[in-house]
Amino acid sequence: MPEQPDADDWLRSALRVQLEARGASFYRDLLAAAGRAAVAGKRRVPSERQLLDALWDLVWAGQVTNDTFAPLRALRWPRTKRQSGPRPRFGSASRMGPPEGAGRWSLVSEAVGTAVALAGSREPSDTERRHALATRLLERYGVVTRDGVAGEAIAGGFSQVYPVLRELEEHGRVRRGYFVEGLGGAQFALPGAVDRLRAERGDAGGERHDAATLVLAAADPANPYGTVLSWPRHGDDDRRALARAAGAYVVLHDGEPVLYLERGGRSLQALPQAASPAALDASLRALAAAVADGRLAAIQVERVNGTPVAESRLTEALTAAGFRQGYRGWALRAARA
Repeated sequence: MPEQPDADDWLRSALRVQLEARGASFYRDLLAAAGRAAVAGKRRVPSERQLLDALWDLVWAGQVTNDTFAPLRALRWPRTKRQSGPRPRFGSASRMGPPEGAGRWSLVSEAVGTAVALAGSREPSDTERRHALATRLLERYGVVTRDGVAGEAIAGGFSQVYPVLRELEEHGRVRRGYFVEGLGGAQFALPGAVDRLRAERGDAGGERHDAATLVLAAADPANPYGTVLSWPRHGDDDRRALARAAGAYVVLHDGEPVLYLERGGRSLQALPQAASPAALDASLRALAAAVADGRLAAIQVERVNGTPVAESRLTEALTAAGFRQGYRGWALRAARA
């Protein structure tokens, strides 16, 4: 079954056009650009929440960055009623906007070009580019593998960074070993990452922590599935809609993917780990918590694994997690203040 087009593609496109044409922009500039694009395309003016979601989709996709960490820290704060309420009044928008929109936003490609300009007119050499790429991968994943590099769709693949990783190993800055089972022998890791892996296994005398449940953007580098690890098979559909797509979310319980929420929040994929009642309950409650504190917009599940939600085995678990049955499906919305 082909993937449905995303209704917010036009909004993300409008933000990219603004950043390409005007360069680094404050939230107010992006808000105005979104309003102009909506009017030109005869669409409804997006709410502040929709604008922020589209902007952060571009961040998770690695296309947009910011000159400060303030908006990243603000993601942990509860959403205000104003952010999820009426359409914004463009004339009254502040220069900085909401905390999640603070600072200046720019395309990643532009930020790289600016860094080169500040460093001088000399373009970095091929070795410097490869070193920067290897360093970025190490900082992103902790353990760099051939499959992980392949998932990044880097031109030239693993051969582009392997010589640099080997050189770093010879100088004692990274370690090479068989750290993660099933990912081949060409694995390079930062020393701190190796120590954390040993602590999880108990070799460092550390105790096993309770299973953690995380709700992550599917494109988040912290989600290893779809790059370092393959998505699990889940029946006849066989990874039909599982992708590191902007706007999609994955719920991990004890490191295993349990639920995949397609962008738009109307379709839910229950993965093999959802067969565990404890994992399923923890994952659905994590989704509910993400909606309650504003990290996710309202969710209205209409289909589970491609079938109507009412015909799935998840209805009781959805109800227990706080979802309420409606005429279109099981919905979850933040409580009104």
